Amino acid sequence: MARQIGFKCNRGVVRKNNEDACFVIPSKDVYIVADGVGGNNSGEIASNTAVEQLAQFVKDNDLEECETPDEIFAFFTEAIDIANESIYLQGQKNSMNRGMATTIVMAYIYNGSTYITNIGDSRAYLYRDGGLKRITKDHTYVNELIDKGMITAGEAENHRQKNVITKALGAEKGAEPDFYKVDLKSDDIIVLCSDGLYGEVGEEKMASLMKYSNSMNDLSSRLVDEAIRAGGRDNITVVCVRI
Repeated sequence: MARQIGFKCNRGVVRKNNEDACFVIPSKDVYIVADGVGGNNSGEIASNTAVEQLAQFVKDNDLEECETPDEIFAFFTEAIDIANESIYLQGQKNSMNRGMATTIVMAYIYNGSTYITNIGDSRAYLYRDGGLKRITKDHTYVNELIDKGMITAGEAENHRQKNVITKALGAEKGAEPDFYKVDLKSDDIIVLCSDGLYGEVGEEKMASLMKYSNSMNDLSSRLVDEAIRAGGRDNITVVCVRI
């Protein structure tokens, strides 16, 4: 399956530094978005460490030899474990970086399917036939409240603790990612993004922008521009891949 790829990372309007990071490896069909957390410059260090470690693992190992979903997810579990340990140890060694961590969402396209790995609240979406569907589930406090039936999705949008994440890469000694497999069709668009996008731009608006975008670079720019117009209160990162 041929690909069109676009990506954009922007600091936004409010934040002084950019703690998001992304990495695309078209030759391996692997795409990564990370959103760092932590004081000082720690979030930036965590997100950059994550994408660098994951990309290096993909480049150094034979992903092509993994054929079944179990083999593919085992491959990315090992990659996540190595990146997690690196971030965690950096945080332990330097008191300035203590508590640093990062979200991660990663897509691998293989044999007509996409394999998604995520920790935290960066998301993967699938755009198909005019509709946008979220693939991943946020690892957040408000999402746990939704799952328990204690609040509605509408109430979660304005909840004072809506930005509290419950899982992040590097936060603990061990990492527990979620995995998803989605079968693809021609003209599908996979979108990976940090919360700086979906926190500002609703899914209906996102879908409308995707409907009229032929170029994935153009789509990435339009999505980021829309988030900035809506307030740009966080860093914004988007990776778009059309099948």
